[in-house]
Amino acid sequence: MAVLDEVLKANDDYAKNFGEKGSLALPPARGFAILTCMDARLDPAKYAGLAEGDAHVIRNAGGRASDDAIRSLVISYKLLGTREWFVIHHTNCGMEFFTDDVMRGLLASSLETAALGEEGFHDVGSGPGSAEANYIDWLTISDQASSVADDVARIKAHPLVPDRIAVYGYIYDVTTGRLVEVPAATSAGRATE
Repeated sequence: MAVLDEVLKANDDYAKNFGEKGSLALPPARGFAILTCMDARLDPAKYAGLAEGDAHVIRNAGGRASDDAIRSLVISYKLLGTREWFVIHHTNCGMEFFTDDVMRGLLASSLETAALGEEGFHDVGSGPGSAEANYIDWLTISDQASSVADDVARIKAHPLVPDRIAVYGYIYDVTTGRLVEVPAATSAGRATE
């Protein structure tokens, strides 16, 4: 069975028992948002105890405070009333395994999927590649705690983010399932109103 068929079957099963979920309110019931990584090992609903309709979950590679992530957070509070935000990165993140230069080099060589070996990522495809990667900040991570603190500080300093929004910083441990606070991030993210 193709992945498409699996997804459509799962959706069919889900829709059969959808029930009252069709009447959930647009604003998140618990009034908060999570910015986290797209890594398939992370399930924010489980690690944060969420049910459908509870919170906004914004995901990208690394859980980084990119312009688009901040755009989503601003919409989350301005139009839908969230009052607290979490920035949650995680251990063993793929964004730690390469740099902007590595990514740019891989894409310049080929658009095929790269392989990860003991020496890091390497290209296994043959061209053509593209130089367009040179114009993207890949937001790689060299230190998890620092990246969480940097992202919280970037969010708090953004002119569209009011002082009253609290932003917490955590690292999800993929080996234990625990959220580990990054005190410097949480300190930087305190609400001041």
